Amino acid sequence: MVDQGLAARVDFAGGCRTVARPVGEPYGFSMDRPAPRRNRKPARHRGRSDSSAGHAADRLDNVSQAYRNLRGAIVWGQLSPGSRISERAIAEWLGLSRTPVRSALHRLEQEGFVSSIGHGKERRLLAAPLTLADGQEVYFIVGHLEGLAARTAAELPAPRRKKLVARMRDLNRQLAAESRRKGDASRVFDLDLEFHRTYVEHVVGPRLLTLHRAIKPQSERYSRLYISVLLDELSNSVKEHEAIARSIADGDPDAAQRAVERNWHNAAARLARIIAQHGERGSWQAWGEYDLRASLGKRRDGQKR
Repeated sequence: MVDQGLAARVDFAGGCRTVARPVGEPYGFSMDRPAPRRNRKPARHRGRSDSSAGHAADRLDNVSQAYRNLRGAIVWGQLSPGSRISERAIAEWLGLSRTPVRSALHRLEQEGFVSSIGHGKERRLLAAPLTLADGQEVYFIVGHLEGLAARTAAELPAPRRKKLVARMRDLNRQLAAESRRKGDASRVFDLDLEFHRTYVEHVVGPRLLTLHRAIKPQSERYSRLYISVLLDELSNSVKEHEAIARSIADGDPDAAQRAVERNWHNAAARLARIIAQHGERGSWQAWGEYDLRASLGKRRDGQKR
């Protein structure tokens, strides 16, 4: 069960801050206390049934646990863009050794959720900043993947396409209603997410689905942070969504792919305007030499404090 509407204390970077956990948040974790350790017998009591395959499964499960919780904290902004990530603090919170945490962080860094600064002993991990260049790249990639998904959806048998499009148009009508009354930002986000998920999930093959699930949460970081500002652009998104639904309904793969890619390219342009007005979040390029050294615990002259 997920504790909804609670506050979570984040102390991964050595200092605590309290953030609101969004209601309905899908990641089952609480940073108020350490994650419970599994009840395991000491090694001397283990029988011969504890095979090496079982140990490997436990290690993999621990990595997955660390990965899911950390990715959730980053996507939901509980680890704010640019904030320091302490491997030791995460391991203590999760009740795990540092080995699975290190593996999870490595995977998150490969996927773009975690970035690093410095080299060697001065290398530090950060929740990836939200920048203009990165946001546009992420949106373009998601647009291409979802464009391929829409092409596949447009090639489905007519009865299945009809059911799919009915769901998409129902969601889009709800989005249109929210745009007219300047509705709740979190509801707008959920409706938009579900609209795009409708023609991806249970439609595409496993390879495309895996790629989409890896990259889509990175676009969600931008959408969640800037959604209240992007509400003014919602009516344009609604029109673009209808073009997607119409192309799938017509069984036109080329038009469906173009409509989705146009939607995401326009979304990238809208995001660029918002970031230009409100600034990037957590970009270390903006810190300057002094702040970077300060974050590594040194004075400007390079000496330790």
